[in-house]
This record gives sequence, C-alpha cells and structure tokens, in this order.
Amino acid sequence: MTFEIIATTLTDAKQAEEYGADRLELSPGMSELGITPSYGLIESVTRSISIPFNTIIRPHSQSFIYNEDDLAVMKKDIQMVKELGGNGIVIGALTADHVIDEEVMKQLLESAEGLDVTFHKAFDFVRDQEEALKCLSQYPQIKRIATSGGPQGATLVPHKMKKLINLAKDTQIEIMVAGGLREDNFKEFYNKVKPKEVHFGSGIRLGDSYLQPIDKNKVDKMITIFKS
Repeated sequence: MTFEIIATTLTDAKQAEEYGADRLELSPGMSELGITPSYGLIESVTRSISIPFNTIIRPHSQSFIYNEDDLAVMKKDIQMVKELGGNGIVIGALTADHVIDEEVMKQLLESAEGLDVTFHKAFDFVRDQEEALKCLSQYPQIKRIATSGGPQGATLVPHKMKKLINLAKDTQIEIMVAGGLREDNFKEFYNKVKPKEVHFGSGIRLGDSYLQPIDKNKVDKMITIFKS
C-alpha cells in the first residue's frame, strides 16, 4: 500500500512525512483542484523532506484544456521541477470533447523524461474512463491515475473502482484512489476494494477542510486500517 497525502504548504509537507505518508502530492490551491506551486515552495520541500513528492503542473483553474501559451508555461514548470530536485509531476489534459488530449500529453511527457508521472483527476471528467485508461496505458511514463471513478467520491462507487483497478492490472498503470476518503468511510471501502495506492486530501485534515492543518489522529487511523 502506498499512502499519499496532498501537501499545500511546506508545513503540510513536513507534517505529512512525520505522520507516515509514503509520498506527497505538492498541490496548493485545492479550492481550485490544485495549481502549480511556486518555485520557492518546490525547492523548500525538496530540502526539507526525504520521501518522494510529485508536483502538480496546472497553470490555471479554468479547465483542463490547454492552449499553446499554457503548454509553454507547463513545460517551463516541468523543467524547473527537474532543476529543483522534485521526484515527479502530476499532469492531465483534455480536449473540448472530454477525451485525453494526446498532443498536449506527448509534449508534456517529453519534457518530463526521467520524472515519476501521475495523471491527475482530470480523469474524472472524461467522457469514458475505460477509453481514457486504454489511451493512457499506451504511454509507459505514466505510472498511475488519481481518480474517484467520476465526479462523485470514490466510496460511493466501490464497484467502479474495483473495475478500473482490474482493467489496469495488465498495464503499467496503478489506479490510485483519490477523492471522498474520510475516517468514517475508509475502512469499509478499503475492505471492499483493496487498492494498492490511496490519496488523501481534506479527509485527513481538521474539520475535513484544506483551510485546516493535517490531523495526526486521522492519519494514524487510516494507516492502521490498511496495515491491519
């Protein structure tokens, strides 16, 4: 089991490592589903923690559709992640028809050579997730997809999450459950689905809010569940 926590600040990153995270997603601006962090934050996290972290590359919150200007910015951000010592990136791009934008993804993946790559929750906005999984599996650099099986929380569709996990078994991609996991629903969901990677955001914070700190007690409960 890989236990990933979203860190929005340097303090989050330090606490997440201290509390037992295996990996971080560095993603400030979670009220907007995450925005590319500053170079100062990336460098500070690199210097302050020893566990891997993947940096979201998302230049704006308007959509997951990117033009040439957006693409230029994203490529520069990916290069800076490399130079600042980041482990990997979290990316995703869709067309106006809600399918994977392969032209954008190819260029981002070329820039990301050598980095760990997660396809982010843009996956929950595609027209057909099985179609999208098949598309992404053609790109060996993509190691996982963060998804809740659609726009709802993952715990509401355990059957769909299990199906995605099974469909991905013959590929290089791991399905990382992301979205809707909380201390009051994780145990039942985990026992049904048995995912290998889980991703926690607001559900392990005080008040289930990104405006509040990570709650060590909640993290301890989650770790106990999947290590029992």
